[in-house]
Amino acid sequence: MKLENKQIGIIGGGPGGLTLARLLQLSGATVQVYERDIHPNVRVQGATLDLHEESGLAALKRAGLTAAFYQHHRPEAGKLRITDKHTTIFLDDHASDQGYTEQRPEIDRGPLRKILLDSLHPQTVVWDSQFATMQPHGDGWMIHFKNGTSAYADLVVAADGANSQVRPYINDIKPIYSGITIVEGNVYQAETNVPELYKLVKGGKLFAFGDQQSLILSAKGDGSLSFYTGCKLPETWETTSGISFHDIPQVYAWFKQQFSSWDKQWQELFQGKDLWCICRPQYHYPIDQTWTSLPNLTMIGDAAHRMPPYAGEGVNMAMQDALELADCLISNHFQNIHDAIAHFEGQMLSRTADITLMTLENTEMLHAEDAIEKMMAMMQGE
Repeated sequence: MKLENKQIGIIGGGPGGLTLARLLQLSGATVQVYERDIHPNVRVQGATLDLHEESGLAALKRAGLTAAFYQHHRPEAGKLRITDKHTTIFLDDHASDQGYTEQRPEIDRGPLRKILLDSLHPQTVVWDSQFATMQPHGDGWMIHFKNGTSAYADLVVAADGANSQVRPYINDIKPIYSGITIVEGNVYQAETNVPELYKLVKGGKLFAFGDQQSLILSAKGDGSLSFYTGCKLPETWETTSGISFHDIPQVYAWFKQQFSSWDKQWQELFQGKDLWCICRPQYHYPIDQTWTSLPNLTMIGDAAHRMPPYAGEGVNMAMQDALELADCLISNHFQNIHDAIAHFEGQMLSRTADITLMTLENTEMLHAEDAIEKMMAMMQGE
């Protein structure tokens, strides 16, 4: 086996990195995952995840974790409502026995992470290991972390997300700004802190559109409510706005101005307690990106092909990457690791080029003047 006596270092303990670790361990490979979180019990932010049959669910099936997934998935979380800025409902999955998104079962990020962590050998994940630098060492790499420790790996896989610090060791391709900036937030104890919006979301998802802006709300199993505002803003707005996104009154003041024509009910998001926010300008890599494969370094997930969230493909592409990379590394069809990486990267780039294009089309559609009409037409298969 190509991986025999090889030490594999995965940088990043998100769904992609953990899925890859699980699949490689099932083949007998030696794997360490280096994760910047200081321990496994940190609050996991972000909206719920809908996994797709051909990608995320396929990876879990290969990992032997389908039963565990369905023990923790949330059927009601896939129920979708579409409203305008005045909270007028145009589509309501709760009024039907067959919700559109139930074809793509939902799970919160925290439980998915725990399922994957629990499937790994003890001590697989090295916590509090934020990547700093690395340098060639023999046939592999010596990896240095910000906590002052170092580790050797024959093969390094970057799974460290959209702002990957490992990617520059592979290529210098720069991301492209999509034109949309998201203010992401999470309201804890939502039933108490945002009672009217909590009732409106009704345990599922809500997409609201108006004035070429979007607001997406997702109920989570821990009782919190996550949200994404999507606005057409300059690329430098995060820094030029002067807003400290840890200062909720500042964010609230911006929201009231930016969404001034929206119903005041939406302002409830910022009027309660226990609220977390962050600004996320949305980037994507060129659809035709390519690079020369390396013999001991590759990348998966957002590190390789970051894109806006408006097709729900990010986690699914990361998990499919993990599945395909594991298959290539384990396969007997390739003479060496370099050939396996080259084949993986070729098929990954082809696949994600199509997904990136679809995502950008969705991003434009959801921030158009007629976003609701286009969204309803898409839902009806037109």
